[in-house]
Amino acid sequence: MIKRYTRKIMADIWTDENRYATWLKVEILACEAMAEIGKIPREAADNIRNKAAFSVERIEEIEAETKHDVIAFLTNVAEHVGPDARYIHLGLTSSDILDTAMACLLRQAAKIILNDCDRLMEVIMKKAFEHKDTVMIGRSHGIHAEPITFGLKLAVWYDEMRRNRTRFERATETVSYGKISGAVGTFANIPPEAEAFVCRELELKPAPASTQIVQRDRYAEYFTTLAIMASSLEKMAVEIRHLQRTEVLEAEEYFSKGQKGSSAMPHKRNPVGAENLCGLARVIRANALASLENIPLWHERDISHSSVERIIAPDSTILMDYMLNRITGIIEKLVVYPENMKENMNRFKGLIFSQQILLALAEAGVSREEAYKAVQRQAMRVWEEKKDFKELILADKLICERLGREKIEEIFDVGYHLKYISSIFDRVFQTG
Repeated sequence: MIKRYTRKIMADIWTDENRYATWLKVEILACEAMAEIGKIPREAADNIRNKAAFSVERIEEIEAETKHDVIAFLTNVAEHVGPDARYIHLGLTSSDILDTAMACLLRQAAKIILNDCDRLMEVIMKKAFEHKDTVMIGRSHGIHAEPITFGLKLAVWYDEMRRNRTRFERATETVSYGKISGAVGTFANIPPEAEAFVCRELELKPAPASTQIVQRDRYAEYFTTLAIMASSLEKMAVEIRHLQRTEVLEAEEYFSKGQKGSSAMPHKRNPVGAENLCGLARVIRANALASLENIPLWHERDISHSSVERIIAPDSTILMDYMLNRITGIIEKLVVYPENMKENMNRFKGLIFSQQILLALAEAGVSREEAYKAVQRQAMRVWEEKKDFKELILADKLICERLGREKIEEIFDVGYHLKYISSIFDRVFQTG
């Protein structure tokens, strides 16, 4: 229910109805600003506020002839206002309205995305504490490394999402700038006081300097931040996909009653949600590249950025809203198999304790090179002969003489690797 609700709101932000309503709000505020400083009659500003309206269908009808969306919009608004419409858009250029309104729309979208982040972090944290002590093997290069806990893996995700949220808050502030400074940003026909008034009413800041447009590095920061966040979600999805592989099966997406995994193979239970997220992350990253290419425009402005933003603004924000809600649902319902984790960790019969033997030998006075050779020699026998690593170590004369049986038994204790898990949790979740 939450997913459908938030996605519907995000989609509504980018409807023609909401876009034109935001344009109208900017135009009305500009008229009120001009009335405040005595540039247009107060009665005209009041009349504009009371009568200004639009029809999406009528705007489309006019645009079919004018081939200019803002002119079509203004023409339709004038049909509602009457003679006082001559004061609307006075001294402004189209981008004064478009860019100031876009900042409002991106802020509306950001509020939903930030709420989505909060929900995801809440779910990750809950799952992390649930599996704080669920032991599993850590992997590097896809190969067994040393023990961790599944909760620690989730704590890493939580910490990364917190950084993503902070970055996106900053990016939202960066994009929350409007401009009402005229055709080339000189305020030739409208004073800075009007811009300050409009921006203040919209909870924006005036761009300190602009051309005909707000500079697109601001937008690029917003969309590249979404791309970083999408990549973090893909990272989580890739991990879930790996853990769900048949030969691993340490965790898997919830498979509901009646769900089908394959049209050909009835046995299949595929990580389709995670795979879907990996694909969508590519789209958001591609959109970020488009936003970067919007920065270098000709002189004070050309129109090459406009067509791009009509696509990437709704697409990236709607996709991010969807992705955040989908990964939240996947993690919330994730099926975890602690016994499989334990079985996989022990598959190579103690091989994962090789570093502790190496360190203990070094502490006992053996050179690191000699110690490494001795441990690796027995470790390779585990790979090749499927033997028990601890038994091989105990049977190794050099190692056993240097360390003693009691020390070796102590080394083969998984608790050694997990002694600071609580400390890490305290740092990540600030519970200490």
